Amino acid sequence: MSGGVDSSVAACLLIEQGYEVIGLFMRHGVAQEQSAQTCNTSLEIAPRTHQGCCSAQDAGDARFVAGMLDIPFFSLNFEHDFDELIDYFADQYAQGRTPNPCIICNDRLKFGRIVEYADAVGADYLATGHYAQIGSRHDRPALMRGVDCDKDQSYVLFGLSRDVLDRVLFPIGQYTKPEIRAMAAKYNLPNRDKPDSVEICFVPDRDYARIVQQRRPDAFVPGQVVDDEGNVLGQHNGIGHYTIGQRRGLGIAAANPIYINQINVSENTVTVGEADSLLYTGLIAKRVSYLVDHPGPSFRAAVQIRYLHRAAPATLQVNSQGEVEVQFDEPQRAITPGQACVFYEGEVVIGGGWIECALRKNKAPQPAEPILD
Repeated sequence: MSGGVDSSVAACLLIEQGYEVIGLFMRHGVAQEQSAQTCNTSLEIAPRTHQGCCSAQDAGDARFVAGMLDIPFFSLNFEHDFDELIDYFADQYAQGRTPNPCIICNDRLKFGRIVEYADAVGADYLATGHYAQIGSRHDRPALMRGVDCDKDQSYVLFGLSRDVLDRVLFPIGQYTKPEIRAMAAKYNLPNRDKPDSVEICFVPDRDYARIVQQRRPDAFVPGQVVDDEGNVLGQHNGIGHYTIGQRRGLGIAAANPIYINQINVSENTVTVGEADSLLYTGLIAKRVSYLVDHPGPSFRAAVQIRYLHRAAPATLQVNSQGEVEVQFDEPQRAITPGQACVFYEGEVVIGGGWIECALRKNKAPQPAEPILD
């Protein structure tokens, strides 16, 4: 229970279905708010003062809803785990990558550490407020997209272990967000109008560079901004400030809009070009895992390369090291090292991996380090 409307309605639905429900909250230990907001004991949910989740305010909101529902509630201290997660986040930016820490959090904590906790207390299932579904493929549990295509979160769940799929419940996955809001009103939940969490929980102010600079100051050495031919156009303030596809914050005047299309850590350069320079024909993915039986050395799938990307048809080739080369039917924009790419068969998640480099016809791929040691 995060304190938000989705997990609160999920708890309500489970109680209606006859489950014995225990509420859990993940504490990350990142100071974001005043201590006076640590526990909400009022009759109303406090106005949101941030855009993330897992804050002290959210903990109070979750505890209050659990009290309404008369279910046990526990707050789990994952401060050490989150500290490692923040290090990973900073390391990735320092390597010129754009990380997605929410996926790592799901894999290691929500569906990792909390599964261990469920085992310890004898719980049969783990339920969350994700917009995803558990279906069936070839008589085995399968991760599927949620009904609400605008809220679907199957992308950030691709790294789950196959072993936990038969223990996972997504009670709200068959509903749309407006339907969930309506249910919250029916249940008279005080957080029914609480805004969605839209940012990384430990960076609610969206100042990613601040977090990176605190932990990896060496990522902020000034360097050159160059074009695709190597011509120097200006200076940058450190690669920790930038990501592929970024347009703002370059401080370079140009006749047409320019975007970052490559970050070279070894040379400490940022390469920019016009919109067409962001188009790539494919990618290499490493650390690939599958939620279904291995599809073979070559297969077709729809591939999603970031959370808000519409999955695009592609041909996938698996090499002897297990890496996957993805060749899209049509070029895709801003393929970004460090992001996940997830493979779909219709609504079913086949598997996915981490983008190592983007590929462009007649041009060598962008080099990058592995996503995790």
